[in-house]
Amino acid sequence: MPNYDYQCKKCGHEFEAFQRMSADRLTDCPLEECDGEVKRLLGTGAGIIFKGSGFYETDYRSDSYNKAKKADSDASKKSSDSGKSKSDSGKKADKSTS
Repeated sequence: MPNYDYQCKKCGHEFEAFQRMSADRLTDCPLEECDGEVKRLLGTGAGIIFKGSGFYETDYRSDSYNKAKKADSDASKKSSDSGKSKSDSGKKADKSTS
């Protein structure tokens, strides 16, 4: 929900109101001694707050890119797994001869 800036047309009092975008605009000055009408001021907007671990350009890649990336990572895993199994079997053979 955004903050809206208002200013009284009669006394010039400025204030903020935290309200829903769908809510009706305020019409009366909040000061007790004033019964003036208020107008909503144009604001510069609020800064965007990103929550989470981070937002990167690569977070929203195309499906074709993601499929190609997965295929590449699967291929590299297979080649590294086959290299590990050969070295592991060599180590087992060395231990058994000792």
